[in-house]
Amino acid sequence: MNAPGIARGPKHFLDLDAFDAATLRRMIDDARRMKEARAGRPKGAPDDTTPLTGRMLALIFEKPSTRTRISFEMGMRQLGGQTMFLDGRDMQFGHGETVGDTARVLSRYVDGVMLRTKRHQALVELAATATIPVINGLTDRTHPCQLLADVMTFEEHRGPIKGRVVTWSGAGNNVCASWIQAAVRFGFELRIAAPEELEPDAALLKWAKAEGGHVNIVRDPYEAASGSDALVTDTWVQMSESDQLGEGGARSRHNMLVRYRVDDKLMKAAKRDAIFMHCLPAHRGEEVTDTVLDGAQSVVFDEAENRLHTQKSVLLWAMS
Repeated sequence: MNAPGIARGPKHFLDLDAFDAATLRRMIDDARRMKEARAGRPKGAPDDTTPLTGRMLALIFEKPSTRTRISFEMGMRQLGGQTMFLDGRDMQFGHGETVGDTARVLSRYVDGVMLRTKRHQALVELAATATIPVINGLTDRTHPCQLLADVMTFEEHRGPIKGRVVTWSGAGNNVCASWIQAAVRFGFELRIAAPEELEPDAALLKWAKAEGGHVNIVRDPYEAASGSDALVTDTWVQMSESDQLGEGGARSRHNMLVRYRVDDKLMKAAKRDAIFMHCLPAHRGEEVTDTVLDGAQSVVFDEAENRLHTQKSVLLWAMS
């Protein structure tokens, strides 16, 4: 508790590794309660209580999105607040004006900022200067909001995730990085099946080991999937990488990852009741087949829905 007269800094939601397990667990528990309380209600109707009435959240997008924009806009509306959409490409965000100066200006106008950016460093710089909460809506390095939704979804279908086995099959990208952080904080085993050239960042793997996490690189996807409670994947080439890689680079990456595609055969290597997860959008026929994505074991649209509920819990933690 803060002593009288002592200012408290803004509560940023940047990455899962910045939180202890108890705080993250409370966010998921709060999300579950809010989801249950809304059962049968019109989507645009407010919650029973609207603790963010009068609050304004700026949504800055340097990368386009469907789920992130809609879920944050609906979340703020249900909590009584409002949103302001800002296209980062049209702003002087880190271009004509420093990120720090933008943070100072936004702090005078709005009550919080959600940033979806190609540059993780821009998120760090924004949070370092802003006097209002900053939320990571996705960067080239991590995607923590997605992982809260993923853990919530897993537990809705299979019970507590602690002690379970999750297999990631594909490139060690930003979503994979947040899965690594989640494995440490929530106490489950994460097996990462990826080609050597596309492994997750070595420093992140070293951090997970130092924290006592059970995160292992398993080159063979079938070995990694054996006995797993969930198989997870993501697109092979992200929007932020497509321009850099070009057609030839994208083809080369495709060739490296084709053996890591999640298909019926790979799903059968996991537990009989294993679920399939993907943050979406999916490139059907590339990282996952239609039969898996649309199959009975897929929970991808539950994940998409749960982005709304878990992000509401993040908003309440940061802004209320």
